[in-house]
Amino acid sequence: MTTLLMTNDAGLDHVMPPGHPEQIARLEAINAALSAPEFSTLLRRTAPMAEMADLTLAHPKAYVDAVRNAAPSAGMIQLDGDTSMSPGTWEAALRGVGGNLAAVDAVLSGEATNAFVVTRPPGHHAEASRAMGFCLFGSVAIAAKHALERHGLNRVAILDFDVHHGNGTQELLWDEERTLFISSHQMPLYPGSGATHEQGVYGNIINVPLDPGSGGEVMRQIYGSRIFPKLRDYAPELILVSAGFDAHADDPLANLNWSTEDFAWLTREICQVAADVCAGRVVSSLEGGYDLFALAEAAAVHVLTLSEA
Repeated sequence: MTTLLMTNDAGLDHVMPPGHPEQIARLEAINAALSAPEFSTLLRRTAPMAEMADLTLAHPKAYVDAVRNAAPSAGMIQLDGDTSMSPGTWEAALRGVGGNLAAVDAVLSGEATNAFVVTRPPGHHAEASRAMGFCLFGSVAIAAKHALERHGLNRVAILDFDVHHGNGTQELLWDEERTLFISSHQMPLYPGSGATHEQGVYGNIINVPLDPGSGGEVMRQIYGSRIFPKLRDYAPELILVSAGFDAHADDPLANLNWSTEDFAWLTREICQVAADVCAGRVVSSLEGGYDLFALAEAAAVHVLTLSEA
């Protein structure tokens, strides 16, 4: 068992407005937690830069060009009400995508069994031609396309347990019959999408709304009875995970009230399905999580559980 940890310092140069929850300190907190001795066996790599051909696997070239041209040389610009760019954002976004693609390469080649990509900005709210919700490019959706188009896979599953619905991933994979996208998320909550009737062109989208305050026990019951059986029946060749830790009880942006141990349980169960159907191949990518202590603790237990799978 080898777990790859894909990081990049460019994420520390992506500056958001003062007081913004998607802050540099998020990466600093995770990096500090993952420097503990129990993580000494991780295979550590620096995320490479994505190329234009990578981004256009899921986004129109005109949109990619517009984002690149908007990047400021100084100061900050707004792409939407809560998504900004600073001089370091472009490289951070490209390394976030590139890190996910390199992690897929490593896992599919057998160099690593599974991987965790520590990246910001996140990606699951980025739609085909619109940055939103702190996200510029759909990193995990692009990684799925990469696995399909360049590695020849026929079935890739994406499991998104961020507290917010992955509307961008859903849009980018809406008509991709070689993928299964499953999102659990609090509802009602931003961005307002993710109803059960949103199923994709080929029935390849499964949305599982969760009630505010429902807690970890309800989550475990729903995942055990509904989500994991669907995932297992699909028998993917690779499982991608949008790992948002903002369902934690201490997170300021939502209130699903999961515990750190709930994330450990969820990771163990994902790894068990992966072991049964796709030789353990899991690539997980950081999405949300905005209480720094809860984020660091949950991300650490996620990685530790991946390494013990």
